[in-house]
Amino acid sequence: MGKGAAKKVVFISTFPPRKCGIATFTADLIRNASAAAGGQFEPLVVTMQLDPALKYNDPVKFEIRQNVRRDYICAADYINFSHVDLVSVQHEFGLFGGQAGAYLGLLLKRLKAPVVTTLHTVLEHPEPDYRDSMMELCDRSDVLVTMNERGVDMLSDIYGVGQDKIRLIPHGIPDLPFVDSNYYKHKFGLEGRRTILTFGLISKNKGIEVMLRAMPRIIETHPDVMYIVLGMTHPLVQKHEGESYRFGLQQIVKDLQLHDHVIFHNRFVDDEELHNFLCAADVYVTPYLTQEQLTSGTLAFAVGTGKAVVSTPYWAATELLADGRGRLVPFGDSQQLSQTICELLHNESLFYELRGRAYDYGRSRTWPKIGQAYWKLFSEVEIPVRAAAGSVLTPAETFSSIEVPEPSLDHLINLTDDTGLLQHAKFAIPNRAHGYCTDDNARGAIAMARYHSQYPDPAALRLLDIYLSFVMHAQNPDGSIRNFMDYDRTWWPNEPAHDAFGRTLWALGTVMACPPSPAYLSLAKECFDHSVVLVQRQHPRGMAYAILGMCDYLRQFPGASDIKRELELAADGLVRQFEENRQSDWDWFEDVLTYDNAVLPHALFVAGLSLENETYIEAARKTAGFLLDNTFDGDHFSFIGCSGWYERGKARAVFDQQPIEAAGTVMMLRAAYDATKAPGFLALQRKAFDWFLGANDLRVPLYDFRTKGCSDGLMASGVNGNQGAESTVSFLLALLAIVESYATVDRTQDEGGPNSSEAVGADPQDMPKVGR
Repeated sequence: MGKGAAKKVVFISTFPPRKCGIATFTADLIRNASAAAGGQFEPLVVTMQLDPALKYNDPVKFEIRQNVRRDYICAADYINFSHVDLVSVQHEFGLFGGQAGAYLGLLLKRLKAPVVTTLHTVLEHPEPDYRDSMMELCDRSDVLVTMNERGVDMLSDIYGVGQDKIRLIPHGIPDLPFVDSNYYKHKFGLEGRRTILTFGLISKNKGIEVMLRAMPRIIETHPDVMYIVLGMTHPLVQKHEGESYRFGLQQIVKDLQLHDHVIFHNRFVDDEELHNFLCAADVYVTPYLTQEQLTSGTLAFAVGTGKAVVSTPYWAATELLADGRGRLVPFGDSQQLSQTICELLHNESLFYELRGRAYDYGRSRTWPKIGQAYWKLFSEVEIPVRAAAGSVLTPAETFSSIEVPEPSLDHLINLTDDTGLLQHAKFAIPNRAHGYCTDDNARGAIAMARYHSQYPDPAALRLLDIYLSFVMHAQNPDGSIRNFMDYDRTWWPNEPAHDAFGRTLWALGTVMACPPSPAYLSLAKECFDHSVVLVQRQHPRGMAYAILGMCDYLRQFPGASDIKRELELAADGLVRQFEENRQSDWDWFEDVLTYDNAVLPHALFVAGLSLENETYIEAARKTAGFLLDNTFDGDHFSFIGCSGWYERGKARAVFDQQPIEAAGTVMMLRAAYDATKAPGFLALQRKAFDWFLGANDLRVPLYDFRTKGCSDGLMASGVNGNQGAESTVSFLLALLAIVESYATVDRTQDEGGPNSSEAVGADPQDMPKVGR
């Protein structure tokens, strides 16, 4: 680097707007190192991309898809051709693809510039794969930065790293004033309350349940206490477990009657809001369950802002809270935790003594000083440029790993052969005994057309071709539709009644509305036109499916008069059936609620919007309200069970609840929002979707994060472990609808519209009345 030239440093990390602690750490590091460098620092970021929907701005220059091996090699070449002076890696095993994050080694092996790696985790007893990955990381790095003394010892003793290669630079802390928390409580409506705070990404090892079980004893002596849990569920936890941990915490709150003393803020907050929460807190708690955590940015923040901290003795806490800077309690001991917090709240002298010691200690670790330490290190690293090691470019044909819930085709591919989508499975294994049906292949075509419009994946096109081929083959010369086919490709000669006709039109209409290429549009239109003349023969649900298809047809060809006429006749028929069957206590189309109920108001919402007909929308509002009154209890959805259904005047069946009900409700609520613009429908939509993830009568998830399939039903005894086509496609359709809704909300917010992203997570009490 010549005199006066800026030092060009590339950071390999996550980065905002990605919501994770390391992304925030990297942004803070770059900002404060830049301030320390006084114009002599040029940062670039190579970010780990887990969500392709995120849009990055400078200094992000390159994105690596986590599980795409080729991307790591391309990133190394990009860095080399950018002529950087230094590479700064922010390392956490879960950020990088390959076994134990081994793909990072492919990148580092090809680099020419020296590497400084900041370790956010050091494992004391690593499994062989993790040890190998860590050893390679240590070997490829010219300097290793750890954030506390224990990390220095572990690198030396466990991994054999020489002391000359290790640097100790603590985690940065916001440079906030020492304040009276009461000055900030009004920002959150907490005047007069003693506040306890836990913040950060939520996962089981956080031990929040231990703190919740300590709350009743604390409330006995301090009835004004409020415990705030601030943070969204960790993305990797969501990927494998969904929101089951958070739902479990909420159940503890309900069981212990803590509603007036516990607040969950299920979101990732920006720096300004986090600082306000910290300043408003009296006591900060980290009740982690195990000792094996070497760093904690959240605990460092709390110490640096002078909080009275109570923690279990994990490694980071033991060092940060030494010398009277906080209090340590045994792992999992709710009683000791409550006693310690009560002592701090009662003993004002002790409370301020801990605060003062913590704040004074934090002055040496504020971000401006940490930025200076990193800039000094970056300036000193002047290692001769080394030749890049050779490497064979072997692209891996894997999908990127997107933050959960990630729409996945894995189980659909498993259930699909060259004929079509098999109906059933034994657990996750396709069951050939029941063959195929047009219903499922039509649903599959709808899902693949919608999936491809959001994620242009060639695998989705392959599946769409198979499902459309099956649907086309099911069409008879007169336009009617066959449904059931044995595994030997033989159609059933005498079929039971079915709705395959309506679902076929819905599938063809969906393909017409969002065709992957013009050829699909021509093909779908030809098949649609051949069958549409038979719409009026259908039963109510078949009619509703056909209405959805006709509305999609009109999105592509709004001037199609014959389709408009058929649509009006079908929608009028549904309204007429509703008027003939409704009673003072029963706003429904029939005297019984059975299967896929939500598709009936869904169809009228869509028809009303398409034809600008308020009569249809009003009937949809009334019937949707009736359905919601009978399936949503204010907390979670409990759908009509298929073991008995719900006949007017009789007891409703609770089980077996089917995934098609949840998916239908999710899609109906999106249509309700489109027709009315009432944001409460989006909040309900998310609650309906959460039924799949465990927000149901049994508090168990139906979606399998391992197989990417969905269980066939919620039984009184638990979930039906079989993962057939209908349930899996239902989940995917619901998930795609949720993704579309969030995109709509974000777009509205960006345009300054009234429906902010808060609408998706709105309190059910704030939702508009949709029924009578």
